[in-house]
Amino acid sequence: MDDDRQIGFLISDVARLMRTAFDRRVRLHGLTRSQWLVLTRLDRRPGATQSELAEMLEVEKPTAGRMVDRMERKGWVVRQPDAADRRINRLFLSAEAQLVQARLAQIANQMVDDALAPLVDRDRELLAEAMLRIKRQVQAMLNQPCVAVAETAGS
Repeated sequence: MDDDRQIGFLISDVARLMRTAFDRRVRLHGLTRSQWLVLTRLDRRPGATQSELAEMLEVEKPTAGRMVDRMERKGWVVRQPDAADRRINRLFLSAEAQLVQARLAQIANQMVDDALAPLVDRDRELLAEAMLRIKRQVQAMLNQPCVAVAETAGS
């Protein structure tokens, strides 16, 4: 099968191209990709710990710590002690960062609208429904034991 029509490649390529397009749009606002990822994750999960943020970003804890340190110096992230365990800091967006995040959401929505412009409303709905089914299936697969693929004769 031609790689251009192989669904795995298409999903990966579209996701990568959309990230690249979004990166370019937010770069105009002076943000790096890692910064907008932190803003987005903390907007969705205010009060996350640094360890939880590292997991969400799929980075090591020290890497997340350095990111938070830089963003705290910029005044975008606020560390607050956990009420139950003072050893743990909860991370929140500052008021300024919340405004930046609101602008990022507008940019993201516009970018998705631009990307999906060739599709009519019903096609967009069908795509969203199909992607949700695929997402649920892959999530279910992650909860199952991993099965090795047997080698075929002549491989």
